[in-house]
Amino acid sequence: MTEDTVMANGVDAVPEIDEDLHSRQLAVYGKESMRRMAAASVLIWGLNGLGVEVAKNVILAGVKSVTLADTAAVELRDLGSQFYLTEADVGRNRAEACRDRLQELNSAVLVSAADRALDAALVAGHQVVVAVDVPRRVALEVDAHCHAAGVAFIRADVRGLFASVFCDFGASFSVYDVDGEEPHTGIVAGIAQGPRTLVTCVEDDRLEFQDGELVTFSEVVGMPELAAAGPVRVVNCRPHSLELELDSTGFGAYVRGGIITQHKPPREMAFKTLAQALEEPGEFLLTDFAKMDRPALLHAAFKALDAFAEARGALPGPADAEAFAAEVGAEAEASDEARRVLRLLARGARAVLNPMAAMIGGVVGQEVVKAASGKFTPLHQWLYFDSVESVPEKGEEAESDAAAVEAAAAAAGRYADQVLVFGPEVQRQLGAARVFLVGAGALGCELLKNFALMGVATEQAGGSLTVTDDDTIEKSNLSRQFLFRDWDIGASKSAAAAAAARRINPALAVTPLQNRVSPDTEDVFDDAFWQAQDLIVNALDNVNARLYVDARCVYFGRPLLESGTLGPKANTQSVVPGLTENYGASRDPPEKQAPMCTLHSFPHNIHHCLTYARSEFEGLLEKTPAEANAFLADRAKYLAAARAAGDAAARDQLEKVARVLVAERCASFDDCLAWARRKFQEQFHDRIAQLVHTFPEDARTSTGAPFWSAPKRFPRPLAFDAADAGHAAWAQAAAVLAAEVHGVSVPDWARADAYKCAALAAAVPIEPFAPREGVRIETDPKATGAAPASADEAAIEGAIEALGGVPAGTRPLRPIVFEKDDDTNFHMQFIAGVANMRARNYDIPEVDRLQAKLIAGRIIPAIATTTAMATGLVCLEAYKVFRGAPVEAFRNTFANLALPLFAMAEPVPPKKFKFKDMEWSLWDRWVLEGDLTVRQVLDWFRQRDLEAYSISSGQSLLYNSLFPKHKERMDTKMSELVKTVAKQTIPDNRNHFDVVVACEDEDGEDLDVPLVSIKFR
Repeated sequence: MTEDTVMANGVDAVPEIDEDLHSRQLAVYGKESMRRMAAASVLIWGLNGLGVEVAKNVILAGVKSVTLADTAAVELRDLGSQFYLTEADVGRNRAEACRDRLQELNSAVLVSAADRALDAALVAGHQVVVAVDVPRRVALEVDAHCHAAGVAFIRADVRGLFASVFCDFGASFSVYDVDGEEPHTGIVAGIAQGPRTLVTCVEDDRLEFQDGELVTFSEVVGMPELAAAGPVRVVNCRPHSLELELDSTGFGAYVRGGIITQHKPPREMAFKTLAQALEEPGEFLLTDFAKMDRPALLHAAFKALDAFAEARGALPGPADAEAFAAEVGAEAEASDEARRVLRLLARGARAVLNPMAAMIGGVVGQEVVKAASGKFTPLHQWLYFDSVESVPEKGEEAESDAAAVEAAAAAAGRYADQVLVFGPEVQRQLGAARVFLVGAGALGCELLKNFALMGVATEQAGGSLTVTDDDTIEKSNLSRQFLFRDWDIGASKSAAAAAAARRINPALAVTPLQNRVSPDTEDVFDDAFWQAQDLIVNALDNVNARLYVDARCVYFGRPLLESGTLGPKANTQSVVPGLTENYGASRDPPEKQAPMCTLHSFPHNIHHCLTYARSEFEGLLEKTPAEANAFLADRAKYLAAARAAGDAAARDQLEKVARVLVAERCASFDDCLAWARRKFQEQFHDRIAQLVHTFPEDARTSTGAPFWSAPKRFPRPLAFDAADAGHAAWAQAAAVLAAEVHGVSVPDWARADAYKCAALAAAVPIEPFAPREGVRIETDPKATGAAPASADEAAIEGAIEALGGVPAGTRPLRPIVFEKDDDTNFHMQFIAGVANMRARNYDIPEVDRLQAKLIAGRIIPAIATTTAMATGLVCLEAYKVFRGAPVEAFRNTFANLALPLFAMAEPVPPKKFKFKDMEWSLWDRWVLEGDLTVRQVLDWFRQRDLEAYSISSGQSLLYNSLFPKHKERMDTKMSELVKTVAKQTIPDNRNHFDVVVACEDEDGEDLDVPLVSIKFR
């Protein structure tokens, strides 16, 4: 998007962004989008639970200013969804009561409050207006004004388990990036001229282009007309080839090389006004394919709600539900199920439920960001959402007495809205729930907030909420983990989050722990702990931890609610014992890794360079110094282990240790500068010169093909230049980090003046490069490591002899552990320097510090909007868990707010196994009572027509019918074999142990049977 487009969309300033605070958001939006957001003023009218969710997300996103406006006073029922209000605020204006707490989220955003009605005068000066719980008449007037003035308008409401969102971004709105995805690319292998140009690409990667897309070309040698043609449309796309709608008959001949890149043109969108869209809604955004007719029904129903409120001055309630359903249902010719939906809508129309507010607040917050930045495709124009499955099918009938429902809600205080929708029994179930939340990061903070507002695990009801996280709070957490503040940096995440959640609801019975959930902490999270929980909720950011928690939930038969986010994308999964498959039943394919030879010698994109740079950092500054310290701690033991290994890897490691302790030992900062200069020469000149010597530009493969064909890029050595900014930054970072490793004092000028560091480094004498013959350079993409020369005993002894020169009493080194979020530590400057110098070697476009940080730091893109939406969906599933809903009531969700897209589906049931009259799934365990012998276990299976031939525990085989010696174990107790053969200790507080039994059916066919637990005491 050009600056002209930015101005047209109402954004007129481009301030700087705090990259450390917003690193995760920058990974999603990019600098320019963040700057546009930081120039936008947003008005949010209506500070109920939905309004405050939108405000929280928008403030965390980093807009210029947010005006909070409302005329309503705080009621006690607001505390069930509005997390920045307390009982002391009852009677105050809602906007003014929460302004200061919202301001704490981001000091760079100006937050103001106004106690005034929504009208054109209030809109003035804002680029985006969000209207929550606003009468239709007012919404129509304000939208008409906004549409004419080029101001984006969003109307959003939560009505119990239902929600409506409407967007109007004006008659002309430009989207400069429709999906936020990196453009597809391919490496050209050949181009055939013709009326339709055929392009073939290398087979390393499968092409992702789609018919009809536009592409551009760069780095093509020959055929200059192709690059000059600009974006070209592609057709007949295949895994490794495609055709261009371009006649290249008269073009110059293609020689070699080239990159093909997807071209993503801006998209122009036109929006109807609210008045027009109410009568001609167009297509609705569908969220659940099981509810194809629901959006049209809800469009009519929400129009009827507006009419009801205008006629009677208030929304309907339980007493009006039957009449409302009958009237709207008759107009819509609704089915019995549709009339039930309408009854539920009317019954809870006055309620704002926290999970619904969280989910819709995430969606609306993202639409505000789209309006402010032009990034991602806006909602066009209606979204209706409901979660009627959260209520039992006959839930509304159980409270058929409208007066009783109203009375129960009135008596429920802060939980009034929830009781209005579900009744008092569900509230008691929530309060008595025992919940284990694993993780207190972005997802965990949102979930804790939701649980506090819902009244999950309250002290009065006897519930408990345990949250654990072994991490501490960093500055970068503050942009998305909204329970934390500046003063919490360095504190335990779980403790700070639990304290903040208790401030939201003092009755929350929350216990924070700082333990990682893993096999190492099974003394903390023991059998009794897992068995005591009613629900496990994951808020994790890595797959291995998720799989472990999933396995524990399967073992103990506990429901698990799972969620994850990646930028604007989110997924949620309900794992319910006996009803659904578990989390581990379906796995994403592993991320494709570049071959080692590519990283070491043949990189062809900046990701390869950054991966190599991260590896060099860890090797030079962490692993080798740590190895050196291991040698210094016990020389004899270390050398004996190297002799025992006797391989090339051991020799290489010994040589590295000797080099860092002897040849490259730094005693002064001048030594560190010399080390930096020599490393530059070694890395970016000599290695490349040797590669070019071994494989000249005209080299051929054994088949006669050019060696340097795509995707290989022919490299050029670099000559150190003290005046070059990149060379200077490298010299400074390398010297400072070498000083840190060797315990050398760094002069103040060295940290401040990269060019002075480079000038001193340039004076270091360098030996001229002399190519070596017979050097082996790995070219096999299947190789898992670089190609070290073979090692023999003499080579090992030579390396050990070199280490003999290390004086006794040599001080240990100081290994450096990579930390991406501290700009003063030179870590990212070193890694960016290595990557960019290497990129220059291979003529690859370089990256700035932020891009290097995102890639090399392996930063997971994260934004508050997606997190809020995901956790709202999780908590809607929690209602279903606590009421024991059938499988068809649950929903797994994939959502992408960038498009926007929702795909909700019923969970997949677990795989069932059947044998005769028995049936089981992974959720089942067979429990055998008694301190049984091997023979008794085998007999137990024979009684069920199964022949058990193998029994194992962990990695140990306790019995196998193929081994004659194992027959001697037939009358040995299984508990004894677990202790003596498997070497396992059974804790005194555990009355069982588990074994895996392999068996055959009566036809000799293998049959997977459940895990077997032997309850021996």
